[in-house]
Amino acid sequence: MHKIILALVLVVRAFAQQPAQTPTPAPQLVPTPGIPSTGFPSLDRYRASRIAMFTGDFGQLARYREANEKLAPPAAGENRVIFFGDSITDMWNLDQYFPGKHYINRGIGGQTTPQMLVRFRQDVIDLKPRVVVILAGTNDIAGNTGPMRNADIEANYASFAELARAHGIHVVLSSVTPVSNYTEESKNLFAQRPRERILQLNQWLKGYCAENKIVYLDYFEALVDGKGMLKQGLSKDGLHPNDSGYKIMAPLAERAIGKAIE
Repeated sequence: MHKIILALVLVVRAFAQQPAQTPTPAPQLVPTPGIPSTGFPSLDRYRASRIAMFTGDFGQLARYREANEKLAPPAAGENRVIFFGDSITDMWNLDQYFPGKHYINRGIGGQTTPQMLVRFRQDVIDLKPRVVVILAGTNDIAGNTGPMRNADIEANYASFAELARAHGIHVVLSSVTPVSNYTEESKNLFAQRPRERILQLNQWLKGYCAENKIVYLDYFEALVDGKGMLKQGLSKDGLHPNDSGYKIMAPLAERAIGKAIE
């Protein structure tokens, strides 16, 4: 009996001498230094990864500088068209969807309208297009380069239009496209882009275009489903169109370009 009691005492002492377990800290977000967290870890990581670009070449002018220098002036009678935007434009293989048109792609993934304004002269005005098709805004809503009010995005759209028209360029302003969360990888991108803000911005765009006699390209209505989201099967990540999505968008863009030229 004494041996059993002694063994129990030794066990109790052993446990008492073990160091206290330190609670595992909660996973930390990765905010951009000096900037409060967005609440979305993936967006915080994205912004942190872009610090060098934000401070070194905010508009990413280097992306198309050399290609622009090699581009010949428009030929007589050429209806040059610039597709200007973010990743949805950047990922769009224009030669595949507009065969024989030689439309020029000047999209850059992740960009917001402030960045696009920085490069608007280099990548649009100086190339002397007949038409510019502008698709932007979704990354502004997400806050890729910081918080953006709809009023600020609208002001940048108006600046695009005014600069283009001052240089004799016809403008097509595209709606912000819908997003969805039908797949696991789409949930973050969807959460960063509230549907209400997309609808509000599109409503303003439509009114601005009507008031200023600008062609409004409504991708949203063609891509949205009955739940107000990007139709299933048109995107893997809920934001960027796949081949089926671009096949819906291409004829809409072609008609808008024709209307702008007329």
